[in-house]
Amino acid sequence: MADVRLRRGRGALGFSFFAQGVAFALLVTRIPAIQDRYGISDALLPAFLAAVPILAGAASVGTEHLVKRVAPSVVLRWAQPVVLLSLLGVGAGSRMWHVALALGAFGLSVGALDASMNMLGVSLQRAYGRSIMLGFHAAYSLGGILGASAAWVATSAHLGLFESYLPALLVLLPLVLVGSRFYVDQKDDGVVAEKGLGPGGFKLLLPLCLVMACAYIGDSTVANWSAKYLQDVLGSSEQLATVPYNVYMVTTLIGRTVGDLGVRRFGAVAVVRCGTVVAAGGFAVVAAAPGAWVGMLGFTLLGIGLCVIVPQTFAAAGRLFPGAASDTAIARLNIFNYVGFLIGSPLVGGIGDAWSYRGAMLVPMVLVLITLFHARSFGPKEARYGVGHERPRVVDVGRGGNEV
Repeated sequence: MADVRLRRGRGALGFSFFAQGVAFALLVTRIPAIQDRYGISDALLPAFLAAVPILAGAASVGTEHLVKRVAPSVVLRWAQPVVLLSLLGVGAGSRMWHVALALGAFGLSVGALDASMNMLGVSLQRAYGRSIMLGFHAAYSLGGILGASAAWVATSAHLGLFESYLPALLVLLPLVLVGSRFYVDQKDDGVVAEKGLGPGGFKLLLPLCLVMACAYIGDSTVANWSAKYLQDVLGSSEQLATVPYNVYMVTTLIGRTVGDLGVRRFGAVAVVRCGTVVAAGGFAVVAAAPGAWVGMLGFTLLGIGLCVIVPQTFAAAGRLFPGAASDTAIARLNIFNYVGFLIGSPLVGGIGDAWSYRGAMLVPMVLVLITLFHARSFGPKEARYGVGHERPRVVDVGRGGNEV
């Protein structure tokens, strides 16, 4: 019976990751349309865009304290519908304060959602006794691809924002509400009292926070600058310039889909080190590319390399702080997701304008390589979470036996 609960919880949580990928992609791919609808100037747009991750970071801090009183599944059960309704609100308004309110609600609910989803993912991985975190993030990548594709179809059909967002709400909202009945919470086994997250604990978490920020600097560089780089620096056509990010997303999906097998076979440290080297190599290829197709190869390598780092960073926090203490660690770690997102785009843009965009691509390359110096934070070599390396199943199920 416990195994059935775990499988249902895994499926429900995977769908939550998928739905969030769809929602986020629908928002970010329609930013030009949002700007036009509400008359947001180019000077004001960065403030609107920065407000979302800032509010999300604040909500992640709030979630750290909230889950001490209610289960992470409760936070996720309420946060995800608010995300979807806020997305619809972005498309339903007519005045600037309408979109400001909707984006504010989106940012706050996304912070709570991201933190609680990863809390549940880490506790489920502990219950399973093998690596499954990459699979959850693969579902997010799949949702992102489908959301971006839906936005492209809506744009091609000249649909407004409300008409673009309404079908996603009508399909996803009932499904996430039904799925939320099957979320699996980690049983509070008293570990919080034994090992909290005081100053000493945060010192243990700090290397992972740095890795998370650097990974998202790399990710935001691809998201915000790949098209401009291919067209303006490597001389591609406007159509070809739209391809790198799609390639990046597809390779991210593929890498995360098979990544758990790599962790089970070789261990988290080896997989993260390999991903870091591949990602750094991707930035180097992009910086040195003589033409568009070689640049495309570099962005492909980036998708393969970067995709494993973030899920394994969350998983490593769960290993460092077992039991319910991992919720606090993951909420704090999640903040650096938004820190990297905020820093990445202006950092690369500023260096590109002041010096060169080729040189700017070397900056995230160096930052990503920092992960190599903190690889031991991802756990001992023996922590493979795979066949022959799991803890006894009876222990894991016992830890999650009342997790409904």
